[in-house]
Amino acid sequence: MSVHDDLISVQRSLDDLSRTVGRLERQLGTGGLEMRRVRADTDHLRESVELLRTSAAQPVPRAPELVTISDTPYDITLWTDTDDEGLGARDRHAP
Repeated sequence: MSVHDDLISVQRSLDDLSRTVGRLERQLGTGGLEMRRVRADTDHLRESVELLRTSAAQPVPRAPELVTISDTPYDITLWTDTDDEGLGARDRHAP
């Protein structure tokens, strides 16, 4: 079975559960804490499955491409006119 088929199967089961909980509510009433809890759990399951369906429909993100950094030293001219962090420029002194 594919993920889509499994999600449809879960949705059908949730629909059956929701109908059964509705019948129980009519028989037992909706005022009891237990019944409210069962209804809330059923609604929560429905929301969770909907989130699963949404995330399953989105493409899986690809892993970022790795960039190789060479071990050879950088060209020293890259650092001309730069400041050392916290120390200032190389040719100047602190006041």
